Order: sequence, then C-alpha cells, then structure tokens
Amino acid sequence: MTETNPDKTPDIKSTQLQEQPTAVLRETVPMKGLREFFGRAYSSVMSAAEQQHVQLAGPPFALYRGMPTDVVDVEAGFPVAAPFPGGDSAVTAGSLPAGRAFEAMHVGPYETLPETYGAIMEKMQAEGLTPGNAMWEYYLSDPAVEPDPSTWKTLIIWPVA
Repeated sequence: MTETNPDKTPDIKSTQLQEQPTAVLRETVPMKGLREFFGRAYSSVMSAAEQQHVQLAGPPFALYRGMPTDVVDVEAGFPVAAPFPGGDSAVTAGSLPAGRAFEAMHVGPYETLPETYGAIMEKMQAEGLTPGNAMWEYYLSDPAVEPDPSTWKTLIIWPVA
C-alpha cells in the first residue's frame, strides 16, 4: 500500500504534532451515511470560513472519536490559519491535538483503509504504545478529479494515548 508497491506494507512514521485549529461540522453518523455527511460538512465549512473571512490551511480531513462501529462520532472540516470564530451555522471551532502520533500514507480505495489502520496499530503495540481513541484522515485526492480509487491518497494520523 505504498505509492511504489501497492502490495507492500505502508511506511509508518512516528511524528510529533503541533496543535492545529480547525473549522468542523461534528455529528454521529451511520457508516453508510459518511459520504453524504462529508459532502455536506465540507461544503458547510467552506461556506462558513468564507463568511467569517478565515483562510483554510490544509486539505479536508475527518476526525473519528472511538473505534467506528455501525455509527461513528465524526467531525469533518478543514485546518484553518487562525482559530475559527464560529457564527450562525452548525460549523464550530475545533482543533487537532498536539502530541506524539503515527502517520501512514494510504494509497488506494477507502474500503481498504482498515488494513493501514491495522498496520499502524501493530507498530504501536510492537513499540509498547497504546493507540489513542481519536484518529484522523487527510483526504489528499479528490475523487471527482481522480476517479480511479487505486490512486487515491489518504494520510492517516493516529495519536498515541
């Protein structure tokens, strides 16, 4: 699952994160409703950021709290250049936390993301670390622009507890 060899284990790196302000829409969503939620969330956040004159500072992301089951507690939005002031919409200020985390680039369809998460968990456990109960994904490919799922890039960030 690397860019050069799709069958190879992803390259997993330990990293030290800085806190990053975000603008997000947060809901508890059925797994089968994620695509619709993401479309609504990203559109709402972009509109709210424009209304508030807040600059987006990175690609769209989704932060998951707890292990996903049939439903997931998820916030989706964008990193922003300055704290989001809020407003009249459901879009709120958030942040991606600082601390030690593991990251891996997943190349391929979203349906195979659990394989990369499994590899990250194995690496953490091999190092005697406990995975945190929140993790997020940066969506670096736009399926509307890149229709081939085998080329989609998703950067997974999983903090250590």
